Formats: sequence, C-alpha cells, structure tokens
Amino acid sequence: MTETSLDALRVVLYEPQNPINIAAVVRAMKNMGARSLRLVRPVEYDPYRLEGIAHDTFDIIEKIERYDTLEEALADCVRVAGFTARRRAAKRKILAPREAAQELLDYAGEGPVALLFGREDSGLPNDALDQAHLLVTIPTTEHASLNLAQAALVGLYELHLAAADATRALRPPRKDAPPSRQDEYELFFKDAERALGSIEFFKTRYPEHILRSLRSLTFRAAPDKREISFMRAVAIEVVRFLERTGRPVTPREP
Repeated sequence: MTETSLDALRVVLYEPQNPINIAAVVRAMKNMGARSLRLVRPVEYDPYRLEGIAHDTFDIIEKIERYDTLEEALADCVRVAGFTARRRAAKRKILAPREAAQELLDYAGEGPVALLFGREDSGLPNDALDQAHLLVTIPTTEHASLNLAQAALVGLYELHLAAADATRALRPPRKDAPPSRQDEYELFFKDAERALGSIEFFKTRYPEHILRSLRSLTFRAAPDKREISFMRAVAIEVVRFLERTGRPVTPREP
C-alpha cells in the first residue's frame, strides 16, 4: 500500500453512541484515504455488521483501536483538531475545516495528527475540547447541528483535497526539535497547575478559567519538545524552591 501524508491521520470518535454512525465514518474514511480510527468508550458493535453497512472497508474496521480515556487516544498526537458547533469564551484558535486541514498536514511529517469528534447528542464536552490544539467549526446556517458522519466527511474531504488526493509528499520538520506530543502538553499543564496553586495564584481567581486560558495560550504558541520541557522545568522548579524554603506546596496528583 502506497504511503501517503494521510497515514499520519487518526480519526478519533469520543463516546460514539450508534454503530451506524461508526460505520458511516469508516465509509467516509475509505472514500477520502484515511486509514486509522480510534474509539473512546464506544457503544458495543459487531465488526462484521459495520462492514455490512460500509462495504469493502474491513481493512479499516479490523484495525480500529479502542481506548478507555481520551488522554490515551491522543497521547502520541502532535496536533489535534476538535470539531464543535459551539464557540467557547476562551480565546481558542477556531478554524474552518479547510484551514484546519492545512495546519494538520503541516504537522503530519512529524507525528500523528488527529481529527476529534464528539457524541452524537452533545458533541465534545469542555474537558475534551481542552485537549484539542485548535477548534474547528463547520460553516452552516443557524441550524448548526450536523450528523457525526457528515461532520467527519467534511473534515476528511478538506484533508483529502489539501493533501492533493493523498499523494502530497510529507514536509520536512518545521523546527530543529520535534513538536510536543499531547501527553507532554498534559504533563506541563499538571505541573503548571501545581506551581500556580502553590503560590496561591488561584486564591482570588477561578482555577478552571485560568487553566483553560493557559491551555489556549500554549496551544497557540505550539512549543516544540525542547520548549515544552523548558516550560515544565520552570513550573517544577517553582515547587522545588518552595519545598526547599519550607513553604507549603500543593500536593502532587496521584
């Protein structure tokens, strides 16, 4: 099978509720050259039933990966685009599908990239969208709700076009250091939260709002692996300094 720039793509469905929708997403993937599907806590399904709905797609279905948490499903991804019909208050990077496709392909030569979609009834909750580096909103009328497979097809179609029919050569790395993986971002956010808590930064502020803004700022900056390690080291050193001087610190999460 010919290697393409879309081999780096992971389609991630968060808690899909209907096997028919999973099958329809698989069909869209087959149409547009995507091969890797990850499911987070999906409804039970029969793989052969899926192929009965989406014919000639067993090469994708047999390699479906299932995860218990979204964190695990996204851990190795260097860029995540979360699809949502709702705009959030935080200053998040919100793109149209075509713009998002270009950004994902820019990162595809450096590691896995992901299209992230939510439940059929409620989409992606805030804590799931917090793990997306950019948000994608599909332009529609005021009736913004799309079927899961429809939204996936739009996102995949734009990626297919941007990749020039999935034959575009992968770009060389954008920086000297590789981009940060999602699990590296999460380690930084945990250490930053502990450091901010230890200096009582949240005393007169709402922690959830501050941490969501920190995520937004960090994702927009897109630090590479060396930079995210530096940022994490700063946060860790704040806590270590307080410990050395005998001051109370926020307990480490188990």
